[in-house]
Amino acid sequence: MKNFAIIGVGGYIAPRHLRAIKETGNNVIAAIDKSDSVGIIDSYFPHAHFFTEFERFDRYLHLLKQKNTKIDYISICTPNYLHDSHIRYALNYGTNAICEKPLVINPRNIDGLLDLEKRSPGNVYNILQLRLHPEIIKLKESVDLSSDYPYDVELEYITSRGNWYHFSWKGDYNKSGGLIINIGVHFFDMLQWIFGEMDNTELFRRTSTTIEGHTYFRRASVNWKLSIDENELPDEVREAGQRTFRRITVEGKELEFSNGFTDLHTESYKHILEGNGFGIKESKKSIEIISNIKKMKVLRRPEQ
Repeated sequence: MKNFAIIGVGGYIAPRHLRAIKETGNNVIAAIDKSDSVGIIDSYFPHAHFFTEFERFDRYLHLLKQKNTKIDYISICTPNYLHDSHIRYALNYGTNAICEKPLVINPRNIDGLLDLEKRSPGNVYNILQLRLHPEIIKLKESVDLSSDYPYDVELEYITSRGNWYHFSWKGDYNKSGGLIINIGVHFFDMLQWIFGEMDNTELFRRTSTTIEGHTYFRRASVNWKLSIDENELPDEVREAGQRTFRRITVEGKELEFSNGFTDLHTESYKHILEGNGFGIKESKKSIEIISNIKKMKVLRRPEQ
């Protein structure tokens, strides 16, 4: 049984980490969040020590170290702009870090983390769960065996968010990195993993709620749209009362990958605990792609 601490246990994504730790047979000893609305802990680790102040959390972890109680992993579920700092905390403490996406907002932070990781006994792992989805693995295997390039790919992901979004850290560009980071990091990591290096991107639309463009990878030409605006949902999806729409087609054939999303954090933890997690270098390419897109000017979409 491995011992975990969690930074950001009151956040949206934290329950998936709690569940993954529980389902892999491990234990959470300590958790911290600035919010004390963390009753979800009772469903998983009711005896975990909880803190709202980082100084007290840090003191407790160092007391554990003095008593030779090992913290094997620190899971990081905090807002994007804090990831770099909290990964550094875990490495300086001398343990492993498991961090939600994105690993960092800016590519310039990657090399610093790599250098610190080399000098630390711990390692850094990023949750890149789409790489573990069975249908996406099958697609990659098919692409790797094929020479029929480039593939024609369409990607559309709409996950409706209410007014709260714009008043939260996610709506703050400096804290989240913007929509392209919040949502895009999932998919650009997947696309470059399957289809290879990015050659070029054209950006056709960018608002606070929607971004779309066309990206050329080494083995695919991808039209993509990412949105948090419910008005972008197809009519039939809205009429059915649904608020999320995912669609990927490859050469006109739809890839069914909606099922199994919520189980992928547990699969990610299994891989990490087996020594097969995705490290800093695996995360670097998608962060670089997104950073380039953020700097691009919006172009007029070419006539069809």
